[in-house]
Amino acid sequence: MNQRQQEILILVQQQGFVAIETLAQNFNVTPQTIRRDINTLCDQKLLTRYHGGAGLISSVENVEYTTRQVMNLEEKRWIAEMTAKQIPDKASIFINIGTTTEEVAKALQNHTGLRIITNNLNVAVILRSNPSFEIIIAGGVVRPRDGGITGEATIDFLRQFKVDFGIIGISSIDADGTLLDFDYHEVRVTQAIIENSRQVFLVADRSKFERCAMVRLGNINQVDALFTDHLPPPHIMEVLNETNVVLYTSDADIRKKIRLAEST
Repeated sequence: MNQRQQEILILVQQQGFVAIETLAQNFNVTPQTIRRDINTLCDQKLLTRYHGGAGLISSVENVEYTTRQVMNLEEKRWIAEMTAKQIPDKASIFINIGTTTEEVAKALQNHTGLRIITNNLNVAVILRSNPSFEIIIAGGVVRPRDGGITGEATIDFLRQFKVDFGIIGISSIDADGTLLDFDYHEVRVTQAIIENSRQVFLVADRSKFERCAMVRLGNINQVDALFTDHLPPPHIMEVLNETNVVLYTSDADIRKKIRLAEST
């Protein structure tokens, strides 16, 4: 996707439906250009065509893993760098399923003495080259599409540990702070990670704000820090202001930390 297509996707995710004429005026391009952009996004199964505009895809099915790997990749790398800086050497970590958490794994490669427990085969492969790491893979059912491991065996395994940091991704942060995903089995595993982590770091790029997904994971007040590439929409900021969540953002290419609870 080019920059305009990424911004179109974010607008549709925020508003649910956007008209072609509105997008053309917003980006100062012709309606034909917007139609081509929409066709591209629909071909990638990121949007659904409607008469006069585009809307969200189904709330019951996530975007293909191979597409998610390249979506907002630069932003995910910023997020990963910010997150890795908050992880000390010789820490114990949970890392769950997701393309953003996989970027965090890449950013952790130069650390020393980490103990990583993961239900993500891709994370294990990324980190195995560091001889100072101990990598523990949870048992369970492997999903062919993305190398994720889920199931009751996975949950039982994770509950044997209490770690320093749980690094989790998510499919959606709703306007009221609800964390949402698409897979019930995956959600249950992530809930176990939250319950057994001393600190929980949520990593999510701005496309996750108010996206449609149907399975409730929990609430953003269950995490200690949110790492993202852009300031959240005002209503999500209001929710954050009511919690002790720390926001790390690379908005405007400037890495900064804002303790929202202290700013009120």
